[in-house]
This record gives sequence, structure tokens and C-alpha cells, in this order.
Amino acid sequence: MAIEAQQIEALIKEAFPDAEVHIDDLAGDGNHYAATVVAEAFRGLNRVKQHQLVYGALKGKMDGAHGELHALALTTKVPE
Repeated sequence: MAIEAQQIEALIKEAFPDAEVHIDDLAGDGNHYAATVVAEAFRGLNRVKQHQLVYGALKGKMDGAHGELHALALTTKVPE
């Protein structure tokens, strides 16, 4: 099962409407992506917490062997 980059971006933007989100399909298979998310909501949070918030925004799309998204290389930042 695969997921499109636009779906990932939409889920993240739903949780962080003011975020800058960039998604790259790393393998062309719809299962391996890299995402960069820049959001004010991350200010003051450590990187682990930032990543947890993004994974939560994906609403289970990465959960277990039956998840639609197999791998997500995640970079989170606060705006400069």
C-alpha cells in the first residue's frame, strides 16, 4: 500500500497550518519519503518531541506492517 506526497503534506498542514512543508519521494515507490517541516509550533521543543508531533499528525499512516507509509526521514525546524 502506498501514499502520495500530497497526502503526507496535507496531513502535516492540517496539524500545522502555518508550517512550511517539503516532501521528497526517495525511492519512487510511494513508501519512502523525506520530509522537512518548518513550524513555529516546534519552538522550545526538543527534536524528539517535534518528530512525535509530526508522526501524530500522520494519523496512523506509519503504524505497523500495514501502514501506508513505510519510511519517513524527518527534518524539523523552527522558522528563523
